[in-house]
Amino acid sequence: MKIYYPFHCLILILVQIAFALVLSAPDAALVTELPGFSGSFPSKHYSGYITIDEKKLYYYFVESEGNPSKDPVVLWLNGGPGCSSFDGFVYEHGPFNFDKGGPHGGLPTLHLNPYSWSKVSSVIYLDSPAGVGLSYSRNVSDYVTGDLKTASDSHIFLLKWFELYSEYQSNPFYISGESYAGIYVPTLAYEVANGIVAGVKPILNLKGYLVGNGVADDVFDGNALVPFAHGMGLISDELFEAVNSECNGIYYNPSSRNCENKLSKVDEAIKDLNIYDILEPCYHAPSLSIIPLENVNLPLSFRRLGETERPLPVRKRIFGRAWPFRAPVRDGIVPTWPQLLNDEEVPCTDEEVADEWLNSEAVRKALHVDSVDVSGEWVLCTDRITFHHDAGSMIKYHKNLTSRGYRALIYSGDHDMCVPFTGSEAWTRSLGYKTIDEWRPWFVKGQVAGYTQGYDNNLTFLTIKGAGHTVPEYKPPEALEFYTRFLASTKI
Repeated sequence: MKIYYPFHCLILILVQIAFALVLSAPDAALVTELPGFSGSFPSKHYSGYITIDEKKLYYYFVESEGNPSKDPVVLWLNGGPGCSSFDGFVYEHGPFNFDKGGPHGGLPTLHLNPYSWSKVSSVIYLDSPAGVGLSYSRNVSDYVTGDLKTASDSHIFLLKWFELYSEYQSNPFYISGESYAGIYVPTLAYEVANGIVAGVKPILNLKGYLVGNGVADDVFDGNALVPFAHGMGLISDELFEAVNSECNGIYYNPSSRNCENKLSKVDEAIKDLNIYDILEPCYHAPSLSIIPLENVNLPLSFRRLGETERPLPVRKRIFGRAWPFRAPVRDGIVPTWPQLLNDEEVPCTDEEVADEWLNSEAVRKALHVDSVDVSGEWVLCTDRITFHHDAGSMIKYHKNLTSRGYRALIYSGDHDMCVPFTGSEAWTRSLGYKTIDEWRPWFVKGQVAGYTQGYDNNLTFLTIKGAGHTVPEYKPPEALEFYTRFLASTKI
């Protein structure tokens, strides 16, 4: 028997089918349990892939524990280049704290993180570009990329993600990250801002961005280390005066042998410190090896004067999940640290917990990760990509975005020697904006948590006292506090 529907009923059925299709992808992406954690999630979690051509970009989405329908949505990006944003998820501000080894020597045990950034916002952790973390491509040519292509792909990711999770399109949206994400964040924010002007759908409700200990400019970043080392008491007055005399205040590009010799003494004085936090011990993985520079495929722009004549151990040029020691951002290929060392351990960094957890078959299944023979094993920082710095200085991006009214928070752990606060403080001041909040301490529970200076055009520079390169890892309560205040547009 044939059944004939009135036209309006047919339309209703089609709408219902379309609505069901819209809901199906997020429902399928729902994370219902995680190995190592017992109990209820404080909010909904989703994970999966967004496909762009042959690239599959992986995300983990944590709904706000507050009011997800109104709270900001924040994208988080770790740097490298080539490092996974699960670094932030596992070690910094994700919903869980991880304890190494379960009760019977099994997977890490997970506990709720009281200082998770999901307390006040929804957070998207994105592995970008393809080839990083759990993201991959079926076309290996996609692993040759750079700043501008990464920003373009990440913008497409966001457009597709907000189509899939359309209920968040009206929420305030922020882009955040640290280290080499000092490049990722402003270039992506620029793409998004231009897309909004062009009317690209869906219209993202971009409000601003946050950058932590981020690289920005070769001159400012390159000249930051020596004043930092002197101010922290790591080098003597005599050496500081000698370096200034020989180098004329230009340390990133030594112009003479005498200047280079003095800089080598600086390197010698600080070489055994943890580059990411001068107060913390340096973790040495058992498999970490040292290879001479003649065996390292290091671009000439990163070699120091005389290296070809007298190779030095790589240990004297620490590389890691951040930017190379005393080697600022410059145009051309940016080597990832596995391409510099014949090892997959990041110097001074213990990544065993994340490595064990994310490479567990049970965890990968719970996270909706494609099979390991397709996506590859998870590593903190990859050597799969060949990455080009092709966006130049970030100063022009920051000036463009802040002049358009986007809010910006540039924050720095003041004990980070990899991207010292002295460089970030200098370039933010160089924008030439009027100071509207003079340098002052900011407080958490009555204690000085750092110092801040506010500028016109919604630009704020902030230090976190005693924090290293990955601020939320070292100072969780203070990090959640400034994050909360910034998103709420209240005084820090």
